[in-house]
Amino acid sequence: MPLRFDVDYSQPGIDYDPLINEVFSELKSAFLTLPKGDGFVEYPTFAGGYEVLKRMTSGFEAFNIDTVTSAIYAAPIAFVVLRTILGFTPSEWAYVTTERTEVPVDQNAARTLDRKLRIAGLVPLVDRGSLTDRRIKAMITAAVAVLEEGIGDVDTAVVLHRLDKADTRDGVASLRPVADLGVPYSVLLYERFLGRPFAAHRDGVSELVGDLVESAVEAVLAKGGVSNRKTKRAERITGFDQAPDFIVPDEFNPAVIIEAKLSEDDGTSRDKVARVQNLRALRDREGKNYQIVACIAGRGFKVRKEDMRRLLEATDGMVFTLETIDRLLDCTRIREFVTR
Repeated sequence: MPLRFDVDYSQPGIDYDPLINEVFSELKSAFLTLPKGDGFVEYPTFAGGYEVLKRMTSGFEAFNIDTVTSAIYAAPIAFVVLRTILGFTPSEWAYVTTERTEVPVDQNAARTLDRKLRIAGLVPLVDRGSLTDRRIKAMITAAVAVLEEGIGDVDTAVVLHRLDKADTRDGVASLRPVADLGVPYSVLLYERFLGRPFAAHRDGVSELVGDLVESAVEAVLAKGGVSNRKTKRAERITGFDQAPDFIVPDEFNPAVIIEAKLSEDDGTSRDKVARVQNLRALRDREGKNYQIVACIAGRGFKVRKEDMRRLLEATDGMVFTLETIDRLLDCTRIREFVTR
């Protein structure tokens, strides 16, 4: 059994270094892999949308509102291809659309629409004249206008224009040779350097990445047949300033409070340690006796020894990693609720 689960934390003079090193040795970084999620676009789908857009605009020679709209309704993923050409996020495209057209598009609507068309992929859309259709056409109108302009009269010695890219610097005229001849690898690398590889997908699946630890906790509790209450994001639970991730068996008679956290940077991990400390302070202030447990993952938690010491103190050593999370059933009070 790991050392930290056996220590009597009520005793003074505890040597935390071996306990901290024990947790550090179990923490692994997960930044090299990302969950795909149900909105992930495979390359063949993206390439298919690009080819439809290229064909229907005659190799970008006939790049106008009508041809681009036809391409997007024939292959919805072409909408995402167009956004990628712009180099905008859905929210940024929404802002430009609201500014340039008579159809207001808020950020949430733009994100929802972007996801809907990603999932639709190469399945043609039907124009029903709905609000969604009006938004799609307004966003296309704004995009075509922006691309026709290019960077315009901008002092490139002082500022970096968002369209100052190999394929958009001179507006639509820049698209044509790039579509015909491609770009040098160094240009691709430079623009990747400016934009961060996989940034858009990483942002899009941030909640799935964070759910990694919660899913592991759920699996262990289900394996033991343990009654528990998993709270929803931003849910309010009576008696808690911030709702913990899991309560065993429920919020009306809590025996164990579980915080499931993933962090790949030290700043975020510090905030998450503070959250656990606040739970401990709340428990002690109100004279409760529920046990506080932290289940963690990610390299962010192994940066500062002092943060890990505070986490061990706040949980009386009940800090579990993905390597030891199966010990929840026998090292904590959760064992009192195991039914299988």
